Amino acid sequence: MRFEDGVPFVVRLEAEDRQALFESGTPLVFPARQVLLREHEPTAHVLILLSGWTKVTSAAANGYEALLALRGPGDIIGEGAVLSGRPRGATVTALKRVEALAVDAARFSGLLAERPGISRKLLALTSDRMRDSDRRRVQYAALNVQERLALLLLELIDSHGEDSEEGVQLTAGLTQSELAGSVGASREAVARLLKGLRERGIVRTGRRGLVVVRPDVLRKMVRPENR
Repeated sequence: MRFEDGVPFVVRLEAEDRQALFESGTPLVFPARQVLLREHEPTAHVLILLSGWTKVTSAAANGYEALLALRGPGDIIGEGAVLSGRPRGATVTALKRVEALAVDAARFSGLLAERPGISRKLLALTSDRMRDSDRRRVQYAALNVQERLALLLLELIDSHGEDSEEGVQLTAGLTQSELAGSVGASREAVARLLKGLRERGIVRTGRRGLVVVRPDVLRKMVRPENR
């Protein structure tokens, strides 16, 4: 299972449709940790990510926060709110410096009407994301919290891992609360599991974030059919 959709929106488009989309956008730059879109705010535009990675999160009234996805170059964000006319359903934050194109909501809706190819590709992307979400729910239902956390860390190694002297540095910069929300557990439960992994020499934590020292041990924690 992939942590994020494998084929970005822009890559799916035909060359002429891609050019029309790009010509409709206004370039923007966001520094690391800046919020690009905020949950519950009114909808004004969609963003096409050109470079850099973002995290998509949602928070409950009690402070429980879940990581919904990681979006990077070629991805589109904010399209759901534009299509539904509702407020933003999640917060999107830059993990590092992000370059993007902002396409006004009215202009984006016009593009969908003028260019059926863009509409079809957007529909296909939405369907793929829903299928991935359903698959994740079914898969997680069969796993305990430790297995879910191990699987999440393995996915982050694949998508946001950089080799270092200590092991594999996870560059996504996720908090324990976000990790907990992603695996359907409390922050305290995830903190205990990470402490256990540290004591066994499987991971290390510090100012630079989380380093996976023994990915092989994490793989053994997850049943082969769920990797």
